[in-house]
Amino acid sequence: MERGRVSVSESDRAELERLIRGRNTPQKVVQRAKIVILSADGVPTSEIMAQVQTTCPTITRWRERYAEKGVEGLCRDATRPGRKPRISPGQVREVIERTLHTTPPQRTHWSTRTMAAASGLSKATIQRIWSDHGLQPHRVETFKLSRDPQFMEKLQDVVGLYLDPPEKAIVFSVDEKSQIQALDRTQPGLPMKKGRAGTMTHDYKRNGTTSLFAALNVSNGEVIGECFERHRHDEFLAFLKKLERQTPQELALHLIVDNYATHKHPAVQAWLAKHPRVQLHFTPTSASWLNLVERLFAELTHNRIRRGVFKSVAELEDAIRAYLAHRNEQPHPFTWTASVEAIIAKVGRAKAMLETLH
Repeated sequence: MERGRVSVSESDRAELERLIRGRNTPQKVVQRAKIVILSADGVPTSEIMAQVQTTCPTITRWRERYAEKGVEGLCRDATRPGRKPRISPGQVREVIERTLHTTPPQRTHWSTRTMAAASGLSKATIQRIWSDHGLQPHRVETFKLSRDPQFMEKLQDVVGLYLDPPEKAIVFSVDEKSQIQALDRTQPGLPMKKGRAGTMTHDYKRNGTTSLFAALNVSNGEVIGECFERHRHDEFLAFLKKLERQTPQELALHLIVDNYATHKHPAVQAWLAKHPRVQLHFTPTSASWLNLVERLFAELTHNRIRRGVFKSVAELEDAIRAYLAHRNEQPHPFTWTASVEAIIAKVGRAKAMLETLH
């Protein structure tokens, strides 16, 4: 290749002209093809610069690329070496150690801003290090270990009902979601549209409360529910009677409940003594996670209540009843999978970790 000139075969020229005419050819490839053809035709570099609107170094680079790799070389950008890391492994380790074992002055946890200031790195670098190592200092999960002296017996009883329910019986997960507020917003919100989430005011007007008593059929996911103004033993007993009436008399009823005092009231115990087909099974104290109906309450809150607008308790109760009726049209059970052994092992690990902190 002479200086400022390239040699192009007839077949290559035809291919280059096809690229230039092609509607789908990227403009950067069109520019490169024009540089090669003009150079092959002996057009001076200064004139090529004016025609294709580029610089002399660019023209030289693509002449040399064509001479080295042909037409194919014009269609592909050269692979550039990756940027050298600007932080050392030691700096990464220091950030991880600080994140795991220290806190910033007068704060409970690190943020990207405070860690960046302490380490001399950028916020983006801190975020990348945390992401690469699965660290999320801004998040915390809650837990509570049950200290129930009968934890093992109750755990085996409840999990046994989930994994191996008795024959000729219905297993219900039962609880009450108390003090559900009928909230009305002080101003109307804006609907969602492209590029913007829906809005609602942060302040609200309270229009009263209701309490939902619910029984989740563990086998098929159907729900029996009723709203009451209060949640005393009287309401719980009324709900038990409703369950007893609405279920086949030939089947035993096994009800998983928590340790709320209303469930153990003498009036409730007296009624249960007269209706032996209804049996209560208590979860361990501080172990509401064992009661599957809590999943139902979480769904109800997320799907129907949290963003709802209710001008009265009656509106709220109608919405709850409508939600449960709609769900019962196509019920879905929550499948329990954790074995007693797996739960005990996890609780054991948590206790061992807590002991090391004392």
